[in-house]
Amino acid sequence: MTASSPHPSRNEMLRRFFAGLTEYTFTTRLGVADPPLIDYLAEMLADFVRTDAIYGIRTSTGERLSQVADMLAEAQARQGAARRRVHRHIGDYTLFWTGLYPEIAEKQRAGKKDSLIDYQDQGKRNYLIASRLPADKESAPNVLLQRLSERFDLCVYGLSEVRKQWEEREGDAEVPLLLG
Repeated sequence: MTASSPHPSRNEMLRRFFAGLTEYTFTTRLGVADPPLIDYLAEMLADFVRTDAIYGIRTSTGERLSQVADMLAEAQARQGAARRRVHRHIGDYTLFWTGLYPEIAEKQRAGKKDSLIDYQDQGKRNYLIASRLPADKESAPNVLLQRLSERFDLCVYGLSEVRKQWEEREGDAEVPLLLG
């Protein structure tokens, strides 16, 4: 919400929607009381509504990467905070697809480089790697990335429950259009 507008922007409404839904699902339905983790997941969902964020990793020549295998190679080519960002993105990417859209994740992998990659294993591994690399000031804390690695399976399940909750609310006029 801006000072000049009494109404929240579409982006702010979407962030509030995901924050409330994620908090309700994880805290009330799953009994997970971890506000930093829940906030991180809600922010990831709000960010990943934009496809440019989902496919936000690019090569040095500007090529957009959509396969985890390519992202892993790109991570190896980078150093410091840039490398950490790629590993964190791989964790986010695999968590997003396995938690919210496992059916699409399977289609994305079929017959491609990622067909031999287990997204859940890669998600856990890459969050852990990111947690061990130096962070810049805007990055998620290392301890949070370590928890994402340790609780990856729970987060996948929780995000599948978040999806069920928002699908139940799709007829509600207050729910922002998702991924559209």
